[in-house]
Amino acid sequence: MDKFKAYRITQVDKSSVKAEFVECALEELDPGEVTIKVAYSDVNYKDALAATGKGRILLRERCIGGIDLSGTVVSSSDSRFAKGDAVLGVGHEIGVKHDGGYAEYARLPAAWVVKLPKGMTLWEAMAFGTAGYTAGLAINKMELNGLKPANGPVVVDGATGGVGSIAVAALAKLGYHVVALTGKEAESDWLKKLGAREILLRSSLDLSKIRPLDKATWAGAVDNLGGEVLAWMASTMKVNGVIASIGMAANPAFSSTVMPFILRGASLLGINSTDAPSPELERRVWERLGGDMRPPLLKEMARTIAFDKLPEAFGDFIAGSVSRRVVVDMNA
Repeated sequence: MDKFKAYRITQVDKSSVKAEFVECALEELDPGEVTIKVAYSDVNYKDALAATGKGRILLRERCIGGIDLSGTVVSSSDSRFAKGDAVLGVGHEIGVKHDGGYAEYARLPAAWVVKLPKGMTLWEAMAFGTAGYTAGLAINKMELNGLKPANGPVVVDGATGGVGSIAVAALAKLGYHVVALTGKEAESDWLKKLGAREILLRSSLDLSKIRPLDKATWAGAVDNLGGEVLAWMASTMKVNGVIASIGMAANPAFSSTVMPFILRGASLLGINSTDAPSPELERRVWERLGGDMRPPLLKEMARTIAFDKLPEAFGDFIAGSVSRRVVVDMNA
């Protein structure tokens, strides 16, 4: 096989990286039972942090980036996959400790590979990507802990981001009354189009005076921010309400009291999309993303860029100015 294009990230020192397009041979890729011709990847905040050196994301000195990929199996030594199978891979150590999706070919351990759900295209898999998978994991876990539409409204913060927007749309598809909490008033119409019944602006909250227990409002909450917003969510949960803690875009710290959890029986659920709890759950969540959670406007929720344009996409993520998913066409 001839050499192919890849986007490799190298840790130069503790505070800087070198990210560049390189020519790569198949035998140079990390080992794995499944070799994949990559059709699409995507861009996540984690990818932007890795490629710009703004966050200590790489777990080794040098790695092909891209934490997500979808494509077609070229060869497999694992009987679960055959040449021509449409597959995807997200999370695990892809793109941070194991060569990832920013290459025309990838080689992954079979345990990290998921067959594409029936009715889902390779492009759609990356329109979801890690963001969609994380939102799906959160909703699935919240429902396993008692959340249902009849319980009351669900609030989603960071609602214009990748995880937040898919959570809004997926919850609305499932019949929930979704309240989108955002700092971007200009995106209100878009959030309503995705399915939000109400828009709540972060500027309307007084986060300097968070009570241990405030008015019981939410049956569920999806938190992408952490910090004071998460503390406010906890204080306003209904009896037996559930919070999915997904991100820390605002602050990794969390200062609250035990009162919402003891006096109202609220639950705080941690969501880790990197280390799949089990292959069965991973497959189940992807099936639901292609089924009952599937947003009607998925095609409008993402834009596609050519592989050559990849480096230009990272700045918007670092600046927090992205309001749509970014799919990377590896063959464009």
